[in-house]
Amino acid sequence: MTFIVDELEEGARVATGLDDFGSPYYREGLERTVDALNNEADLSEMGTVIQHATISNALIQRLRIVETYRQHPEIDDEVVGGPVFVIGLPRTGTTALSQLVASDPQFRSLRMWESQACTPPPEASSQHDDPRIAQAAESIAMMDSMFPRMRTMMNSEPEAPTECQDLMGMSFRTFHFDGVVRAPGYLAWLMQCDMRETYAFHRQVLKLLQWHCPPTLWHLKTPVHMFSLGALVEAYPEAKFLWCHRDPAKVLGSVCSLIRYVRSWSSDRDDPHELGAEQLQCWVEAVRRAMNFRKRFGDDRFTDVSFADLNTDPIGALENSYDRLDLTFTDEARRLVQEWADGHRPGARGEHTYELTDYGLTPEQVHEAFADYLASYDATA
Repeated sequence: MTFIVDELEEGARVATGLDDFGSPYYREGLERTVDALNNEADLSEMGTVIQHATISNALIQRLRIVETYRQHPEIDDEVVGGPVFVIGLPRTGTTALSQLVASDPQFRSLRMWESQACTPPPEASSQHDDPRIAQAAESIAMMDSMFPRMRTMMNSEPEAPTECQDLMGMSFRTFHFDGVVRAPGYLAWLMQCDMRETYAFHRQVLKLLQWHCPPTLWHLKTPVHMFSLGALVEAYPEAKFLWCHRDPAKVLGSVCSLIRYVRSWSSDRDDPHELGAEQLQCWVEAVRRAMNFRKRFGDDRFTDVSFADLNTDPIGALENSYDRLDLTFTDEARRLVQEWADGHRPGARGEHTYELTDYGLTPEQVHEAFADYLASYDATA
């Protein structure tokens, strides 16, 4: 099957009865995505089905969001608080930290079920029994059945916070796409493209989600924000960052293992050494950009969380982070965060095993590539 941009857009129009995708900005990213799928990804039959569904849903969600704004322009008057972003290399504890923060009732988090289906906007009165929650639970159960190793690599729950890459995916500018298929040409373009309008649309979605479902102080998470912090802060001038740190040599083996597994769902191509070189180059660049941004804008909006502290004393690590960012850690927040931590012990879902050397990398090679990062932060765990 060959992916055709016009046909994908027409399919979304037919599915929704809508025809306004908003700003044409998204179109270049869609064209680049389609080109990668047709010429780089080596898709299997299952991969074709998965990627068609992913693109179609992104286009459908975009149409529905634009239509909701057309009917309710007052949504744009909403003010997004913060947000507080959890960043850091993948596999550094960003998911665990994000879920700890999400347990604090002062924060509004992007939940898995609403990330996948943003419209109609959630209502406070029905946010815990919305039918989309059951639909998301069914999707997770199906994924666990088809791809059981995923349980050991990532915790997914319908009402738990998720990465905001679906929001970026509606502009077809997301590193998540490269994580599920091999797309070197797309990745090279993404590394240098203008992300400002991606984050502007991202903010529009948050406004829509909080409109009838507060609070309005947001907490969000994805490692890929490190590539474009300048564009992010242009959209969110009050943004603050919780930066997770871990030994990159341990990170890269885990990252490659995860991506290799996820890509296997869509393609039979398997070149672990190619994957290792690609991911090393990619994440060295992410850290370089984030460090440069921090030097330019100062430490005031950042706090650092080590992987070791997060595993041995998650409540203390979170409380110290709050102090650094002038956030209030109430007794109620402490109770709820502790409750989440007690119910999600490290390793409870099974052990994720991997070897860095499988990907043509050595700890010494990785440490040399991340030398500036290691000299600046506590990332030894």
